[in-house]
Amino acid sequence: MELNTRLKNVAVVGAAGKMGRGICLLMTDLIANLQLNSPNKLGYKITMVDVSDDALSGLLEYLRSQLRKYAEKNINNLRKAYASRKDLVENGEMIDEFINGAMLLPRPTTLLEAAKDATIVFEAAIENIDIKNQIYATLDKVCSKDTFYYTNTSSMPIAELEKVGGLKGRIMGVHFYNPPPVQKLVEMIISKNTRPEVKEAAYEIGKMLKKTLIPSNDVAGFIGNGHFMRDGLHAIGEVEALQKIGMKMYEGIYALNRVSQDFMIRPMGIFQLIDYVGLDVYQLILQVMKKHLNDKELHSQLIDEMIKQDVKGGQFADGSQKDGFLKYEKNRPVGVYCTKEKKYILFTENNWTKAIDEKLGEVPTGYQPWKALLSDKGKDKKLEAYFTSMKSMNTTGATLAWKYLLRSKEIAHFLKNSGVTDDVENVNGVLMNGFYHLYGPVNKYY
Repeated sequence: MELNTRLKNVAVVGAAGKMGRGICLLMTDLIANLQLNSPNKLGYKITMVDVSDDALSGLLEYLRSQLRKYAEKNINNLRKAYASRKDLVENGEMIDEFINGAMLLPRPTTLLEAAKDATIVFEAAIENIDIKNQIYATLDKVCSKDTFYYTNTSSMPIAELEKVGGLKGRIMGVHFYNPPPVQKLVEMIISKNTRPEVKEAAYEIGKMLKKTLIPSNDVAGFIGNGHFMRDGLHAIGEVEALQKIGMKMYEGIYALNRVSQDFMIRPMGIFQLIDYVGLDVYQLILQVMKKHLNDKELHSQLIDEMIKQDVKGGQFADGSQKDGFLKYEKNRPVGVYCTKEKKYILFTENNWTKAIDEKLGEVPTGYQPWKALLSDKGKDKKLEAYFTSMKSMNTTGATLAWKYLLRSKEIAHFLKNSGVTDDVENVNGVLMNGFYHLYGPVNKYY
């Protein structure tokens, strides 16, 4: 079956969730454009499955508003597509026509069985093996034996999902990064049984979506979370070590968050990143990896205690950041949670952050913030000089950062040596494209 034929009948399961709705938007825009340029404009549909009617209604509102932005940005393409339409003259008319046509594609439903005719299914359900297994068991009963399945799991082995659903090589991991419409990276996870045609279709769709596609082997956590989980655990371990020499827990969190952002020139600190993902999600991924890799080190008592105290992070419906390790105002950190006192210690209280900053010391010579270096054509030389300066320093901040950098490199080599990836350059690619790091952990700087 040709890919364009397959794309006439797509389903997204978990459609109204954070990842699912992004995948819905990508596929709606892609298929709307295919439909626009197809001689036969009939027969396209996207079945969008979720458990809540209210959430699905919200999804449709989201799609309509985002499609308008897409259409406005691509008005020149619409003018070409509608060149023969004498009834469409103004840009606004063409934009409305495109949106109205695109909004005929979504078929929202709470019934999983409604996906029975789909020839491609994207699954973006919650990261829970039992729920995913139920979904695939049902889909295998109602869908064609020629249906291709693409799971957005960020940690679960594809082979396990394949086994329960009896999918016989018709499933692979297509791990979009959050949010899918914005993030360029997609991790492509192929199990040992994945059929060549399933892989080829996934790569072709990825190219049509103009994504950066990086392969990962089918090992729990894959490349992205394989590195991120261990990266976060290193930071937590350093916080615990600082407590042993007299620093309070919340002070250590502030220190490591600043070290990982400022000293290591990352877009955000490690605890800010864990907050963004969600402490509960972080814990869940650790549990999945620990189970499948039989690695007792993949666990954090601090994460467990935070969740026990109902501190979970994540985002509100409007995309703003919920409080986690850090407290936020207008998406900017203003305090750190203290598990002992069960409250946030604001940065402004007793000027305590100034004392921690003094302990860390100055950033190395040549420091520029992440945003300034992001589009700097001379960043390679600047980073090399910066890290050379760091290596010669013995301040607390520089020492913590250097140790962290070497641990990050160690993790990258571990991912290759343990079979998660065939090339450490794939680790660099994931961190630079999915996490927006300026440099990969394996580099010429240190």
